[in-house]
Amino acid sequence: MRLTEKYLETDILIIGGGTAGCFAAITITENSRANVIIAEKANIKRSGCLAAGVNALNAYIVKGQTPETYLEYVRQDAAGVIREDLVYTMAERLNRVTEKMAGLGLVIQKDENGEYVARGNRNIKINGENIKPLLAEAVVNSPNVTVINRINITDYIVKDGKIIGAYGFAVDSCTFYIISAKAVICASGGAAGLYRPNNPGFSRHKMWYSPFNTGAGYAMGIRAGAEMTTFEMRFIALRCKDTIAPTGTIAQGVGAPQINSRDEEYERQYGRMSTANRLYSTVMENKNGHGPCYLKTAGITAGQQDELYKAYLNMAPAQTLRWLERTGPAAENVEIEGTEPYVVGGHTASGYWVDTNRATTLAGLYAAGDVAGGSPQKYVTGCLAEGEIAALAALKHIQTVNNAWPEAGEVRQVAAGLEQMLLPAAACYTAEDIEEAMQKIMDDYAGGIAAGYAFNMQQLQVARARIEELLAMSRQLKAGDMYQLLQVWEVIDRLYVCKVLIRHLAARQETRWHTFQENTDYPEKNDADWLKYVNSRLINGEVEILFRDLVKKDERYEHQN
Repeated sequence: MRLTEKYLETDILIIGGGTAGCFAAITITENSRANVIIAEKANIKRSGCLAAGVNALNAYIVKGQTPETYLEYVRQDAAGVIREDLVYTMAERLNRVTEKMAGLGLVIQKDENGEYVARGNRNIKINGENIKPLLAEAVVNSPNVTVINRINITDYIVKDGKIIGAYGFAVDSCTFYIISAKAVICASGGAAGLYRPNNPGFSRHKMWYSPFNTGAGYAMGIRAGAEMTTFEMRFIALRCKDTIAPTGTIAQGVGAPQINSRDEEYERQYGRMSTANRLYSTVMENKNGHGPCYLKTAGITAGQQDELYKAYLNMAPAQTLRWLERTGPAAENVEIEGTEPYVVGGHTASGYWVDTNRATTLAGLYAAGDVAGGSPQKYVTGCLAEGEIAALAALKHIQTVNNAWPEAGEVRQVAAGLEQMLLPAAACYTAEDIEEAMQKIMDDYAGGIAAGYAFNMQQLQVARARIEELLAMSRQLKAGDMYQLLQVWEVIDRLYVCKVLIRHLAARQETRWHTFQENTDYPEKNDADWLKYVNSRLINGEVEILFRDLVKKDERYEHQN
């Protein structure tokens, strides 16, 4: 199957039309006349992590709080290993981007005094079912923005050590794209589907994080030699059993504590209150024979129950339907469980190693949102803020560079590699076969659900060898059409993320974040030796581990690109 080559030129290419990508495009058009292309694998109207909506903005500076207190919260939750300069520069913008969303039509709940309704010290309630369509509409109405839906970006174009664009292919036609850009912003999201999920068979994509986020942005950066950070700080969500609906709305909305089968509150028995500890304490209670574990909702008022029904219709309607099928949360506690692990920089610190302008270590490439590392607890508004920061930095960058193109021979070589996968040759296995094998390996040997999220060094060695075998096998995969080619490329990207994740897990020889990074060979936290970042680069096919010193708020680390 021969691909038709299509050349496009733009000032700024944005890879991923999710939260950060859309906001970056809006920011660019408000501050310049630069041309923008958004390359989106799905359709920006309902793509990314906001596709189903949200019922709260979990990063907001409420009255009595400051960016400094937000930084302190993130520092404590992450046990000290964060980029303080990144968290602070993000926190400074949280309220401003929130007001911008309100101006786009987002409904933020207010009390009788006209104040935003807070949910805890950092959250405000919204009616957010339509938050993604609002962002998409603003993008479509922005001048000089071209949205290409249904395009899968595969790799960056690198010339003289600089990023000058990206390659990709259309999902619905035999088109190979060569896009030249003066600057590229990667906003493609984190990685789901690396591990075997809670639910089998046709329900396997009933998971917390978007199953279409395959870690493509990470994988492109890894293959291009970008420095990555903190992949070992995985994120594992504590969720309502089976529906995998968020639990924070119940815990904070009605003050429901975590209890075991004996009706005992157990979380504080396992150390300080933190995101990781809520999961760790639940895993340990089940391991010790005290499960199932629940959020104690039995006895809440009818009004509180109605509020929960409405809140979950805004983001996880399956949970409301489950309650309506049964007796409801006022009569029955909500059982909870952990998900499979994810690599996602919006909740933890995994992603590209960036400076305060969100520039990566590859000149001309910026990262924002879930794909950018160093700054946990970004959530929706933090991703918007990083999209804004990256957009403004990219605008400054393009003032001094011109468009460039790859050599014709390189273009033909990349296209030929895709065409080779489209040959109608029989294959011994499919992309789904490779994906299932990958998930089993990661589950058994790299700290998945079956292993209670724990791992040891010998298990990681097994995982490392077997993932390498799957990577070699994946290069022999064949696709009957462009959609199957997408599926092949998604599993290849996931395997690259697994490769780096395993090396990061092995490199941090302590246990800093229980369950998120539970190394049974090194069960204790070791501040004396491990208050540092675990970074990496792929060099000649091998993952080289680098260690970086902590960066404080006022130090403002910058690359020397």
